[in-house]
Amino acid sequence: MKELLRTNDLVRLSWLQALLSDAGIESVVLDQNTAAVEGSIAALQRRLMVREQDHRRALAALAAAGEATA
Repeated sequence: MKELLRTNDLVRLSWLQALLSDAGIESVVLDQNTAAVEGSIAALQRRLMVREQDHRRALAALAAAGEATA
């Protein structure tokens, strides 16, 4: 797995996962349970991950939708 980005914005995570899904790219959000256990504090960001072989295609799909990953 390779990381695309980290964020605490749950709406953005959902949107990005939908974009990736539409492009045929599977993704997973890591650290969401850790953040919830810790009271959803802003210090613990969630990571959006894709398979390593899909990483370039995922970056291109997000860029085409105007979503910066940095």
